Amino acid sequence: MRIKHITEIAGALLFSRWKQTLVAAIGVTFSITLFIALLGFMEGLNQLLDSLVLNRTPHIRLYNDIRPSKLQPIEIAEQYKNYHHFISSVKPANARKKIYNAEQIFDRLYADPRVLGVAPKVTVQAFYNLGKIDLNGVINGVDVEQEAKLFSFNDYVTGGNYYDLKNISNSIILGKGAADKMLAKVGDIIIVTTTGGEQFPLKVVGFFQSGIAELDKVQSYASLATTQKLLGETGNYVSDIQIKLKDLNQAPEVAREYEKLFNIDAEDIQTANAQFETGSNVRSIISYAVGITLLIVSGFGIYNILNMMIYEKMDSIAILKATGFAGDDVKTIFIVVALSIGISGALGGVVFGFLLSLLIDAVPFKTASLPTITTYPIDYGLQYYSIAVAFAIITTFFAGWFPAQKASKVDPVIIIRGK
Repeated sequence: MRIKHITEIAGALLFSRWKQTLVAAIGVTFSITLFIALLGFMEGLNQLLDSLVLNRTPHIRLYNDIRPSKLQPIEIAEQYKNYHHFISSVKPANARKKIYNAEQIFDRLYADPRVLGVAPKVTVQAFYNLGKIDLNGVINGVDVEQEAKLFSFNDYVTGGNYYDLKNISNSIILGKGAADKMLAKVGDIIIVTTTGGEQFPLKVVGFFQSGIAELDKVQSYASLATTQKLLGETGNYVSDIQIKLKDLNQAPEVAREYEKLFNIDAEDIQTANAQFETGSNVRSIISYAVGITLLIVSGFGIYNILNMMIYEKMDSIAILKATGFAGDDVKTIFIVVALSIGISGALGGVVFGFLLSLLIDAVPFKTASLPTITTYPIDYGLQYYSIAVAFAIITTFFAGWFPAQKASKVDPVIIIRGK
């Protein structure tokens, strides 16, 4: 009975000043709508920017880095063992890029349950011959199937068929920027010169567009067999081993483990893209800060409306307390009023937030650097809706708590005597 009376009284207060109630609910709805749309848009944008780099980056890269020897001959010599050595202008002693025992490393990686997939790679420095002009280039030799499976290679091939790299020998997929400079079309034959001076004709079977214009002017792709032929190496030559893990967060720990196990350089994705990841985190923090600020502002609006309602309903509060309602009952009534505004506003905000996200998702977004993107990116993650609703309820609860506390302390004798 008590709950029924409290609910009826709260409803009467809500509808007695329905315009103010509507304004407060619209304030919450507006905040939730912008929170959901803003967070979804910013996170979608983050995922788009991340995908430009991170989709094409292995979680762990195994390779032989070129660096000076840690120990110089004079430091090993017995007669100079107790001397202090001043050594300068040290040159790398070992320029070997080939990974030895690659087959055994692959077998070990395939047996590791933490590994999702492994792809070999061979990198070749070359020049694209354009008449008398040579353009700098880098040709990446890849296992086409593994590259498409692990690194979405096919999504970045904008012309031709990526699978032709495997089916057609001595073929190449040119970076879009390099192809534009050479005016090359699919089916053309281009000449490349390796750093060793050897010239090779390669058939253009497609174009690659990463979305980063400077990379597309230099990088191209060929099969492993073609790049091994360019280098004059045998079929077991591999300069990089790219690893995708099931859990990206394990990359730093697993990279250190592989470095010791295989006695080879290992670079994890977090280290390789530290600045990029920092930028994404900062953008997310800014988005959440703006959204939460909107919710807090709407909370102040509810607080002001409830405050005004209490001052206007002093007579009603005095009558309630005079007829037997305790201070806690009065407090509960005004908290119910605040939560009713918050919940109804939040539900409206969820609906309008989803509709606004759909609207943004339908806005055309065309850019030459991202040909596969046709509309603005939106992330429809349920976490934004859950956070928005939870924060709206918490904000409105506290917005109603303080006026309700004040109403519960009203002395009915003073109010009635004042009349």
